[in-house]
Amino acid sequence: MSVQSLYTAASGMEAMQTKLDVIANNLANINTTAFKRDRANFEDLFYRQKVFPGVLDAQQTPTPVGTQVGFGTRIQSTQKDLRQGAVEQTGRDLDIAIEGKGFLQVIDPVTQNILYTRSGNLDVNANGQLVVGSAQTGRLVEPAVTIPQDATSIVINSNGQVLVQQVGQQQLVPLADLQLVNFINPDGLLKLGENLYQMTDASGQPIQGQAGRDGLGVIRQGALEKSNVEPVNELISLITTQRGFELNSQAIQAGDQILQQIVNLRRF
Repeated sequence: MSVQSLYTAASGMEAMQTKLDVIANNLANINTTAFKRDRANFEDLFYRQKVFPGVLDAQQTPTPVGTQVGFGTRIQSTQKDLRQGAVEQTGRDLDIAIEGKGFLQVIDPVTQNILYTRSGNLDVNANGQLVVGSAQTGRLVEPAVTIPQDATSIVINSNGQVLVQQVGQQQLVPLADLQLVNFINPDGLLKLGENLYQMTDASGQPIQGQAGRDGLGVIRQGALEKSNVEPVNELISLITTQRGFELNSQAIQAGDQILQQIVNLRRF
């Protein structure tokens, strides 16, 4: 076992550690509203070509195989799993779940940039504006929706139309529509934390539309989308990753012992 094997096994340990970090984050967010789990993808590194495949042998015939020694592995990417999470009924008027594809648009109060979320725990701020509820920052829903102070009931139907019933009225009055957006490549969205995503060149431009049309999901009032993390699958992945880490660690220990034996033999 050469020094190269130590570095090769070390690359495996580093990659497994990153995968463990990804799994830990998935498990930590098992109760986070509309959280989408991540998956770590691996790729092998470059190879040392001792003998190229197809070199001519003594009979001038191309050899069918070569001798290639790899230098280990690394994390190729972390990929979002955008599958639908379970929908939990809450009964609260301002809770909504997106059933299907799509994101809500919100405005960041600091940068004024448009951000995106699937977290539907909405609330009303002091000005009556509809926001994504947070103890840290109230982010306005875009397009803006203002709830009248005398509203006695709020209805959000499946296509995103917001209606209210006011004091002294029998009929529901339409206020605005909650618009959804989708992306050509939602995997390319940048995760910012706080259940928020940001558009990138990889995701493409947002495609806005009405809920329930053009491939966009429908809105369910009085419900929230739960995390799509499956605890059993994550635990299985955790165990196999831990075993992979231990095997690479044992390879390093074995390589170190062999190198020590070689050094001792050379002393004689």
